[in-house]
Amino acid sequence: MTTGTITRADAERLDVSSPLAGTRERFRIPEGVIYLDGNSLGALPLGVADRMASVVEDEWGTGLIRSWNAAGWMELVGRISARIAPLVGVRGEDLHVGDSTSVSLFKSMVAAARLRPERSVIVVEPSTFPTDGYIAAGVADLLGLQLRWCDPADPLAAVDEDVALLSLTHVDFRTGAMFDMAGITAGAHARGALAQWDLCHSAGAVPVDLTGADADFAVGCSYKYLNGGPGAPAFTWVSPRLQDQARQPVTGWMGHAAPFAMQRDYAAADGMAGWASGTHPVLALSSLDAALGAFDGVSTDQLRAASLSLTDLFLALLDERVPGLDVVTPSDHARRGSQVSFRHPHAYALVQALIARGVIGDYRDDGDRDGIARFGFAPLYVTHTEVYDAVEHIAAVLAAEEHLDPAYATRNAVT
Repeated sequence: MTTGTITRADAERLDVSSPLAGTRERFRIPEGVIYLDGNSLGALPLGVADRMASVVEDEWGTGLIRSWNAAGWMELVGRISARIAPLVGVRGEDLHVGDSTSVSLFKSMVAAARLRPERSVIVVEPSTFPTDGYIAAGVADLLGLQLRWCDPADPLAAVDEDVALLSLTHVDFRTGAMFDMAGITAGAHARGALAQWDLCHSAGAVPVDLTGADADFAVGCSYKYLNGGPGAPAFTWVSPRLQDQARQPVTGWMGHAAPFAMQRDYAAADGMAGWASGTHPVLALSSLDAALGAFDGVSTDQLRAASLSLTDLFLALLDERVPGLDVVTPSDHARRGSQVSFRHPHAYALVQALIARGVIGDYRDDGDRDGIARFGFAPLYVTHTEVYDAVEHIAAVLAAEEHLDPAYATRNAVT
């Protein structure tokens, strides 16, 4: 970029030199839309619609139940796990895909607590995504444990000899702030606790190395940066050193060592196969399988380089075009995910005014404080020129006070 005023030509040059130049062509983005909400729901990859039509019409419609064998429905989980694995720094055989994030959290939290029976506390950050806190509270109630809230600025300060599990969200869903996974995991282990990571806002956009960090458990959704579609199944990872010991609590038939033997008593399958519960969600898994093809040939280093370039540009343009905004996302690369957020007294209405212009971000409440406008930068399909244009729209909305139109103040069911 040139010094001083950033021009659209500067953004165009960044697009040409991007390590992911061309991957946008793998997605269907509506004409006239700048989509900055991939941190909430990923865009539709090309090939997914055709794959779904084939699964419904051919595999289900014609193959019927034969497709469990003939179409390889039983192999979907393993194939998808192998595709997600490089994005989070693990082996495919150490992942299970098929539950929701909430169910995955429940299973892994219960398993973790059982591994530390002499300890009675689960630690969670108060700013975590609500599901994580809700599930942790439910697990604590179920097992007679205590839920302890930590200071997000120093989560290890809450970890003492009573703590069985420290459960954190890798990237904060409101602010985009990112924890030091390796450092915090090491600190938890030094105190005798296990560490669990929620990767919903990082997998597919931010490099994750669960193996290198020596983490214990992790969960992540697949409908955000992984683009699996609305409600796409989540993944669960358990460290290989714990798989022989960890016992998940939802012992359904698909986790049985021989599900079609129809035995009365439960015997868990080896490894992560034993983390399955109900019948695999074939339609959702098929969509996700096709969607992950958008990552073919892409490394996590390339994803991170593109993400940082996009968010750096957005931050610089906000500072230049809309000075004075209360940006809550860290400027430090080591502490930033792949989104940028700012507080504003009319954050919800501002987001709605931008959506009316074709710039799609979203809004999150933050207690009694001003709400937060969030903008996610999915590296595979967001461009620098779109970043430039989006900030121009933000500046124009605020300058003309479009966000003060009463029509934009009415809350939708989904914000």
